[in-house]
Amino acid sequence: MRRVVFNQKGGVGKSTITCNLAAVSALAGMRTLVIDLDPQANSSHYLLGEQAENLETRVADFFAETLAFTFYPKAVAEFVLPTRFEGLHLMGANAELDELQGKLESRYKMFKLREALETLDDAFDAIYIDTPPAMNFYTRSALIAADSCLIPFDCDDFSRRALYTLLTGVQEIQQDHNPGLLVEGIVVNQFQARARLPGALVQELREEGLPILEPFISSSVKIRESHQRAAPMVFLDKRHKLTEEFRGLHAKLSDRKRVSAAV
Repeated sequence: MRRVVFNQKGGVGKSTITCNLAAVSALAGMRTLVIDLDPQANSSHYLLGEQAENLETRVADFFAETLAFTFYPKAVAEFVLPTRFEGLHLMGANAELDELQGKLESRYKMFKLREALETLDDAFDAIYIDTPPAMNFYTRSALIAADSCLIPFDCDDFSRRALYTLLTGVQEIQQDHNPGLLVEGIVVNQFQARARLPGALVQELREEGLPILEPFISSSVKIRESHQRAAPMVFLDKRHKLTEEFRGLHAKLSDRKRVSAAV
């Protein structure tokens, strides 16, 4: 299963959701891969800490190779690195992705990621793709390569307004390049149950028929500690409320996948 986590608004928790769901997946015994397509490399730093600055190979190296003519191209598995968490692997990012983007767009390389990930389907049970906060080459590549899309939502009116543009962009990818792409749902992040506005915004989305996933991910300073210590919540504090929420969200997604497969 290949999932892309995308919202073109920054600061909504894409990397946090990506890495925590992937961590739950790995701890459950699933062979799991995180692909970081954001030049800011937040997912890479979240999973590797300072080691993310000195990786031997990155996802940018994979894309650079697609631009080069070679008789013996590297297998995409050679760009995958292990993390310190058992079962959890990473294709890390860096700022070089920005430098490559124009060349990749002009050479129309948007399908190369999908072709590459198809060769990894037997090696990994779950692949999570973190994306930049923009509908650019890397995001389109991810949406073309993915089976499903998760959309983080941070209970802000600006985020609500941006959802419609985002969903239109995803629909265009579905129609033109990936008819099997499923919008699995909207992940409500940084939710404050006692505040009036978050609940009202979520209810508006429900009334509009948008797929809201539960449980919601609560607002907590603990997530900052998780970032700082480069340890997703399931490894940092197994009993914390956030950990249970990420576990619950992963279970809900897994249940929906099983029901879909049965149908």
